[in-house]
Amino acid sequence: MKKPVVLVLIALLSIGTAWAKGGTDGATQKAGVPTIVVMPKLVGIPYFNASETGAVQAGKDLGINVIYTGPTTADAAEQVRMLEDLISKGVDAICVAPNDAAALTPVLRRAKAAGIKVLDWDTSADPSVIDISVHQIDDKQYGEHIWDLLVQEMGDTGDYAILTGGLSATNLNAWIDHGLAHAKTKYPGLNLVTDKVPTDEKQQVAYQKTLDLITAYPNLKGIIGISTPTPIGGAQAVQEKGLRDSIAVVGTALPTDSGPYLQDSSLRVTTLWDPGKLGYLTVVLANNLIKGQLPVNGQDIPNVGKISVNGKTVIMGPPSDFTKDNYKNFSF
Repeated sequence: MKKPVVLVLIALLSIGTAWAKGGTDGATQKAGVPTIVVMPKLVGIPYFNASETGAVQAGKDLGINVIYTGPTTADAAEQVRMLEDLISKGVDAICVAPNDAAALTPVLRRAKAAGIKVLDWDTSADPSVIDISVHQIDDKQYGEHIWDLLVQEMGDTGDYAILTGGLSATNLNAWIDHGLAHAKTKYPGLNLVTDKVPTDEKQQVAYQKTLDLITAYPNLKGIIGISTPTPIGGAQAVQEKGLRDSIAVVGTALPTDSGPYLQDSSLRVTTLWDPGKLGYLTVVLANNLIKGQLPVNGQDIPNVGKISVNGKTVIMGPPSDFTKDNYKNFSF
């Protein structure tokens, strides 16, 4: 009479062991192959959904286990908690986009001490605790390019503002700092009306902050949105107020999200890379690292293209600009 109970217990133990190695879909994960964690700043926004698609596809193509998981808000403390749990499960590599690089340093040190390969992607972590840093873009060139786009749309004189995702995000801060330095020398007629405005990586917050900026600075001619939900929220506010001809909104956003606002010029132009390719590249590099293979400058990564390598830093490639004329040509 007890055999069914024993069988159920054995089945539950088997599933529990698989989950410990492979995430919420652990029952289908393959035993005896590497398990790679890819953690975004947060889950549930289109940019990181696209990254997930690429990361999961890489796992399928390589025949390895990929856990794509992260907090539901851009919360560094939640990332730390989740990473501690994953370290205890004995994963082989952790690839993380930190919300706050310094806050993650201790837990990433523990991961390295446990023999886990540590990579950052999308956003830089503390360089002392990572094996490879996967960059989507050259930060300096990208920051300068964003400011060039602003000037292209609003001219090289006048008031403008910067909306950013979060004040602690290393990549966003790098683009802004390079862009500001570029403007100081090349576009001295630009006037930044206030410090960069955080939006918590939320379109609705960016929308409200833009309404506040429009009220506070009636001569505002331009808005730069840094982080993918941010220019969309800015454009939404400009569209609502009927200011598309007087305020130029540019920034970093997905073409599919940008489309409705590009169509009527509430959003003038956006610039980004394919986040699916970034997720794919991250998993490939992590898997190679587990096998003892370091990336090489000019290496051609299947489904991604040729990468640039400088020390620990890997750069995927140049961005694409999206306008009302070309955004429909892209699928992300």
